[in-house]
Amino acid sequence: MALLSPAYVLALGLLGFLLTKVFQYGRRPKGLPPGPPTIPILGNLHQLPSEDVHKKFKEWADQYGDMFSLMLGKQRVVVLNSPRVVRDLIDARSNNYSSRPGNYVGQDLISGGYRLVLMPYADEWRLARKMVHSLLNVKTAVDYIPFQELELRQMLADMVRAPEKYHDHVRRYSTSLVTSFTFGWRSLDFEHPDVKQIYEGFEEFAVASNISAQMMDYFPILQKLPDFLSPAKRKGKQLHKEELALYKSYMLKVREQLEKGTAGKNFVEDMFKYQEKHGFSDDWASYVSGTLLEAGSDTTASIFLSFAIAMLKFPEVQKKAQEEIDRVVGPDRLPTMDDESDLQYIRGTVKECLRWLPSSILGIVPHATTNEDTYAGYTFPAQTTMVVNVWALNNNPERYPDPRRFDPDRYKDDLLRAQESAALQDPSKRDHYTFGAGRRVCPGLNIAERSLFLGIAYMLWAFSFEHALDEKGEKIPVTEEVTQGIVCRPVPFKLRLIERDPARTAKVLKAWDNAKELLSHYPGGINSTQYAPDWKNFKATETF
Repeated sequence: MALLSPAYVLALGLLGFLLTKVFQYGRRPKGLPPGPPTIPILGNLHQLPSEDVHKKFKEWADQYGDMFSLMLGKQRVVVLNSPRVVRDLIDARSNNYSSRPGNYVGQDLISGGYRLVLMPYADEWRLARKMVHSLLNVKTAVDYIPFQELELRQMLADMVRAPEKYHDHVRRYSTSLVTSFTFGWRSLDFEHPDVKQIYEGFEEFAVASNISAQMMDYFPILQKLPDFLSPAKRKGKQLHKEELALYKSYMLKVREQLEKGTAGKNFVEDMFKYQEKHGFSDDWASYVSGTLLEAGSDTTASIFLSFAIAMLKFPEVQKKAQEEIDRVVGPDRLPTMDDESDLQYIRGTVKECLRWLPSSILGIVPHATTNEDTYAGYTFPAQTTMVVNVWALNNNPERYPDPRRFDPDRYKDDLLRAQESAALQDPSKRDHYTFGAGRRVCPGLNIAERSLFLGIAYMLWAFSFEHALDEKGEKIPVTEEVTQGIVCRPVPFKLRLIERDPARTAKVLKAWDNAKELLSHYPGGINSTQYAPDWKNFKATETF
């Protein structure tokens, strides 16, 4: 028998080594929490559904308990399913659990590395967060109540005139609120091209960044493909050009108004002062302000849609909420933030909307470890992806008995705001996890919570929600299905907004007429952005 040549032996050895490495790819390393069985190369990718990943994660959470792990190609993922684990890791060890995993398409291609929500935990993110905090902290949130009341008055008047366009009205409201204090201009109509572009661009980004759509992160070798062989790369780069042009146009318009002395107070004006001090680029500044806009506009609107579905599916809740509003507010005026302490059922409705059908069912964007860590006998290497399983946390039957029942009375004794609740030392008492956890908790939660309270109170004061009817007069059912992406919202549905009585409708229209009268005194008329300083005085003396 002939002996094999040294070169042949070496080749066989190299082939064996490579095959061993290939078949180890996708396997769960020792030290990670248990999870569903993996297969070589893919890991658990073949088990992820193309839609409704949150339901599969809930199934695995029920099977594996507080934590489970997945291998998505090369990427290690640990999914956190219990309040205690989230508190121990994401909150208590936030210095090590506040980064982000790589997101080649969503961050590198589409966002040019600038998107705040996807930035790693580093100096750039800390600077951006500091700027955003100056705009959205708990003290300044109170200053935006006049903006919210103004935009809600238009929203209600729009609903009176075109009740069939509920989806568009809540999206216009949430967009206009954010454009007002970010850029200093109002979004008057959802059909405006700039407003439509904000939503359409973000929808494409959200899908491209979804956990089941990140093949270039699961298999990094795909990042090396030339553009002509990679439709995702071509699409990502095109989206980046469109987004950057849009966001930069908003920012440069503020700069132009400042030079002319016509700008109202807004976030971008303050950001320019930071830019002079720290020297960051216009592209970076454009994305910080632009993604603040897109995140704030889509998430609040999504919860208003969840609220409408809940009112249709649980009419007894709607009836009880309206009874509370009628008892506390009465028929002669609109609700205000001053009524909040007496409207505990409405406060519970807000919290239950956020819990029951949230806009971030898998924690918006996963966290990532900066350094290796150990916990409960497990080892998490650096750059391990950590998913806060919001859907499982919000539907834990021990914390929320019969979790798919919409019940605001779950919070009848909860007097805390969302930020206070997120800081509780006892995680079992937290209201919900929709705003996230740790240092990456949603910075706009203080404003969003007030927007939802006022908007829900306004709508229930003026309208009742009823099922749309088909051609046979039968009720058209609604579902709890949601769109796909890192931020989701209920799939389109039909409803009927019914005025509660003509006198209230007249007051709604009068309230908006009064607001338009105030705005007419400023240059630009109803398009003016200089209404904030006088709006409080106007509201205080308003009569119907």
